[in-house]
Amino acid sequence: MHWRLYHHSSSSFNETSKSNPDNEAKEASLLTIRTLGSFSKVCSELKSPSIHSSKAYPARSWLLLFNMATAGSKIKSCLRGSALTIATIIGVFSGVFLGLALRQRETRWTEREIMYITYPGELFLRMLKALILPLIVPSLIAAVGSLDMRFSGKVGARAVGYYMTTTVLAVILGIILVTCIHPGGQTSGETVRVGESRNVTAADTLMDLARNFVPPNIVQATVAHYRTILKYPGDEAYTDENGQFRDPKNFYTWKITGQYKDETNILGLVFFSVFLGITLAIMEERGKPLIDFFTCLSQAMMTITTWVIYLAPGGVFFLIGGQVLEMEDMTEVAGQLGLYFCTVLGGLFFHGFVVLPAIYLLLTREMPFKFIANMTNAMTTAFGTASSSATLPVTINLLEEKNGVDPRICRFVLPIGATINMDGTALYEAVAAIFIAQVRNMQLSLGQVIAISITATAASIGAAGIPQAGLVTMVMVLETVGLPAEDVTLILAVDWLLDRFRTAINVLGDSFGASLVYHLSKKELEAFN
Repeated sequence: MHWRLYHHSSSSFNETSKSNPDNEAKEASLLTIRTLGSFSKVCSELKSPSIHSSKAYPARSWLLLFNMATAGSKIKSCLRGSALTIATIIGVFSGVFLGLALRQRETRWTEREIMYITYPGELFLRMLKALILPLIVPSLIAAVGSLDMRFSGKVGARAVGYYMTTTVLAVILGIILVTCIHPGGQTSGETVRVGESRNVTAADTLMDLARNFVPPNIVQATVAHYRTILKYPGDEAYTDENGQFRDPKNFYTWKITGQYKDETNILGLVFFSVFLGITLAIMEERGKPLIDFFTCLSQAMMTITTWVIYLAPGGVFFLIGGQVLEMEDMTEVAGQLGLYFCTVLGGLFFHGFVVLPAIYLLLTREMPFKFIANMTNAMTTAFGTASSSATLPVTINLLEEKNGVDPRICRFVLPIGATINMDGTALYEAVAAIFIAQVRNMQLSLGQVIAISITATAASIGAAGIPQAGLVTMVMVLETVGLPAEDVTLILAVDWLLDRFRTAINVLGDSFGASLVYHLSKKELEAFN
C-alpha cells in the first residue's frame, strides 16, 4: 500500500513537472510530505497491539533493519570522528614499543642512527612550530579587536582568575604529596647527577620575565628571547679593575652579561598582540580593515593546521621511539628516582583528571568525560612534542570543532594560557624542590614551604612553552630555600619523561580554562552579537 502511494505520488510529480515546470518545487515538497506521512503511518502501526500478528512481521523486520542501519551509521560516524585521536594514541604506544625493541641490539646506537629514526618526527615538530607565530599573533589581535573593551576585560579577568586558582591548587597538591610520601628519604645509594645546571639567580629570572614581556624589537622577538648570563669569575675571589669584588661562591658578585637565545619570545608576542588588538578595538571603524585581515589570516592558518594535524600519528611515533632509544639505562635510575617519579606522576594525574574536571563540573553542571575525550588528540600531541606552544594549533582546532568553544574566546584565552598557565610545571617544581631538600636531609620550615609554593607559582608563569623550560625556572625555586643550583642535575635523568606528562596536563588545563571562560561569557557574547 505504501509503495503504491509512493509510486502514485512519483507519477503525479513527473506529470505535473512536465506540464508545468513552475510547480516543480511545490510538487517536490508535497512528495516529501506524502512519503513522510507513509513512514509515520508505518511507525504507528508498529506500536499497535497487532504488531505480534503474522501480518506485522514484515514491518517488524523492516524496523529492525532500520534500527541496525541507524546504529551502524552512528558507530561509523563516531569512529570517523575519533580516527585521528585513536591513531595518535596508537602512535604513542607504538613509538614506545619501537624504542624498546631497538634497544635490544647489543651494540649502542650512535647519535646519527638515532637522528635518522627521529627525523620524520622532527619534521612534524618543525611544521607545528612554524604555525605558532602566524597563528598566535593574528588570532589574538582578531579576537581582542573584535570584542567590546569592557567585555575583553571581563574575559581576561576570568581567564587569569582561573589560571591562578588552578596553579595554586596544583602547587598545594604537589606539596601535600611530596610531604606525605617523602620520596627523598627513600632513595637507594648516591643519586646520579646528569647534565649541567645553568648559573642564574631568582632575581635575574624574574627580571628576564619582565624584559621578555617588552621586547625592544618585535621582529627579533619572533626568533629570539633574552636571558641573563652570569660570567664565572674563576676558582679564586678577586677584585677587578672597576673595583667590583668577584666571588666564585656567590652568584650575586659575578659579572652580569646577557644573550638572545634562539627561541621565539612568546611572552613578548602575546603582550604586543593584546595591545594591538585593544588599539584596533578603540579605533572602531578605522581599525576594522586590519581586524578583517588578521581574521582572514588566522582562518587560513587554522586550515593549514587541520592538514598538519593529520601527520600527528606518524610524527609522535618517531619522536617517542627516538627518545626511548636515546635514554640511559632506566634500571638504576628507577631504583633511585622511582618514588619521586611516581609522586610527580600521581600528582599530575590527580590534578588533571580529578581536580580540573571537578572545577569544570562545579561551574558548568556538565560531566567532563566527553570534553576530555575530545581533547585526547591534543594531549597525545603534547606528550609527543613536549611543547604546549607547538600543540597550540591542535588545541585551538579541537576546542572549536569538537567542543564548540567560540573562536573569539578560544583564540583570546588559549595563547595566553599556553604562555602563563603551567599547572603541571608548578606541581613538578614544588615536588622537585622539596624532594631535593629531602635528599640533602634538609628540614624545611613552614615559612620555607610557603616560599616554595609562591616561587613555584611565579616560576611556572615564567616557564616558556618549550621542552624542559621548567628546569631553568627550577633554579629559582631551589635558591629560595638555599639549595645549590647544581642540585637540579639530581632529577634530570627522568625529567625528559616527566616533561611530556606535565605538558599534556598543561594543555588539558588550558583547554578547560578556555571552555569555562566561554561558559561564563555566553550571555555577554549573545548580547554582543
